[in-house]
Amino acid sequence: MQPSGTLADLDILVVEDDDDTRFFITTVLEMDGAKVIAVTSAAAARKVLSELQPDVLVCDIGLPGEDGYSFISKIRALKPKNSGRVPAIALTAYADSEARIRALEAGFDTHVSKPIAPEELVEIVASLVASCNW
Repeated sequence: MQPSGTLADLDILVVEDDDDTRFFITTVLEMDGAKVIAVTSAAAARKVLSELQPDVLVCDIGLPGEDGYSFISKIRALKPKNSGRVPAIALTAYADSEARIRALEAGFDTHVSKPIAPEELVEIVASLVASCNW
C-alpha cells in the first residue's frame, strides 16, 4: 500500500480487543500519517476520551465487558466538547444489514465489516472526516 497522507495530523482512537486486528488497523492508519491511540476496551477508551478529543473513533462491536453498541450510545450522550460528536466507525465481523442498522441506530456514523483492505480503511476514515461540519 502506498500511503496517501490523507490522514496526516488526525488523532484517531482505535478500540479493538483482538491484538492482530488492533495492530493492523493502527499500522495502516499510522502509515497514512494519523496519530493513533489504541486501547482494548470501552473503559480504556472512555479514559482516553476524557483526556483527548480524537478526530475519529474506530471501534470494534464485539468488545469484552461492554460492547460497541453500548459504548457509542454512552459517548453520544456526552456534550460535543466532551467528544459526544466524535465521528465514529463501527468495525465488526457482523456484516449483515441488521448489524449495520443496529450500529447506525446506536450512534455510529458508518459500519465497516472485517476484514477490511488497507486502502478501504483509509478511504472510509478520510471521507468520514471530510463529511464532518467542524
